[in-house]
Amino acid sequence: MRTGGDRSAGIDAVIFDLDGVVTLTASVHAAAWKQLFDEFLDGRAAERGEPFVPFELESDYHTYVDGKPRIEGVKSFLASRGIELPTGTPEDGPDEPTAWGLGNRKNGYFRAILEEKGAEVDDRTVAFIRQLLDEGIRVAVASSSKNCGPILERAGLSDLFEARVDGVVSEEIGLKGKPDPDIFLEAARRVGATPERTVVVEDAISGVAAGRAGAFGLVIGIDRVGAAAALREHGADLVIESFDERSLDLIEAWFEDRADRRPSALQEWATLGERLVGKRPALFLDYDGTLTPIVAKPELAILTDARRAILNRIAARYPTAIISGRGREDVERLVGLPDLAYAGSHGFDIVGPSGSSIGHAVADWIEPVIERVIGDITSKLARIDGALVEAKRFSVAIHYRLVEEASVPTIEAIVDEAVRTDTRLKKAHGKKVFEIRPDIDWDKGKALLFFLDALELDAPDVVPFYIGDDVTDEDAFAVLQDRGIGILVSEAPRPTKAAYWLQAPWEVYAFFERLLGWEEGTGE
Repeated sequence: MRTGGDRSAGIDAVIFDLDGVVTLTASVHAAAWKQLFDEFLDGRAAERGEPFVPFELESDYHTYVDGKPRIEGVKSFLASRGIELPTGTPEDGPDEPTAWGLGNRKNGYFRAILEEKGAEVDDRTVAFIRQLLDEGIRVAVASSSKNCGPILERAGLSDLFEARVDGVVSEEIGLKGKPDPDIFLEAARRVGATPERTVVVEDAISGVAAGRAGAFGLVIGIDRVGAAAALREHGADLVIESFDERSLDLIEAWFEDRADRRPSALQEWATLGERLVGKRPALFLDYDGTLTPIVAKPELAILTDARRAILNRIAARYPTAIISGRGREDVERLVGLPDLAYAGSHGFDIVGPSGSSIGHAVADWIEPVIERVIGDITSKLARIDGALVEAKRFSVAIHYRLVEEASVPTIEAIVDEAVRTDTRLKKAHGKKVFEIRPDIDWDKGKALLFFLDALELDAPDVVPFYIGDDVTDEDAFAVLQDRGIGILVSEAPRPTKAAYWLQAPWEVYAFFERLLGWEEGTGE
């Protein structure tokens, strides 16, 4: 973890939404909204002799209601059904045929359900808030709900926040509701924080849009319902399922390295789509950390059937190649799609799609050398718990993700000694891995250029994409700076030659779906 001095230089405050972030009352709100609208729609349908179409939690709630002030949620949903009601006033009773009347009736349902069931607290969020307070970071809550105070009191969290800006405050001082950023800006003001040095945490689409509209330093989306892609597209810089022991370090990394931030390939899809008009995309992809998450052991990086199916659809539509640091045979086995081209060992071992005559092997002399190195370092690393040796045809990787930090210098010294024994070898770095490979001017960028030529893709109407997560992918990003599109996969910004950014492998597949939709005429 970084020092407190570094932290104070980047982060002033974190502002939390309430429902779905601190407390898990979203289901209570949803139940109250459904009770309200189903009752209203059923009665209206009976009066008019029309079929009853119920309020849908999976679509209507998240699209028209979630995260908005109550009156705006009522109006938004009614408009989606082509229903017009007088607005009325906040004093309207729950039986008044007005938008305010419906909203007040919903509030009654909500309070009744809350009184019966209570407010469930997300203990991981509360633990994270206490960690922030221990580090001297200001904390506020901003909610559209007028029930924010009672909910916090019922949950025993009233003293946790330095400032509270809720539906009551918004009405008193005339703040606009989400997706306008007013409540977050007011919360930041009340704790003496500037937006650019403040984090907003939200679970609603309208909430992350508000955070983005307010130009906050970091907007975090909490995904409770499988809406990660929608949260990212509407403004979340980062989407997580919950807070954990890594969360503060991740936020610090964002603020420390945000000068290196690249635009999201999903949020900027319209710009990318324009660039593809009249062109042919070609895709070049890393494997670990790109098509599958980074895992503790290389053999655990398994491609799921669902993701393999998406990749197969992409390969059927566009020329596609995998350029991996893994051994070529290994990555071919893991992907399991013969119609792709493959380059293993960072491009030293290349084959074309099934049935093609394309092939290229760099440094054929290396195999007996690598065998000797593997035998030597395996025996020396045997005494270090967690050290893993991954043998490849043209290189050897030494993984230290499971090794205690104090033992890493020893591992590096063993690697350095192995390299010194043969001037034809060199050491390379990756994510928690050292690699010994031939000291030859060849890398993933040169493998990409080889594919462009061999697959007859070096043409003005082709837009090559390279998507990767590791420092070894920077060579490929570099060769595409003037002729294609590089996309970095990373949780936090870092120096890169890529033009765009995606957060994690799940976003890579969301990007594939966008690309397929664009080709089929269904993408935005």
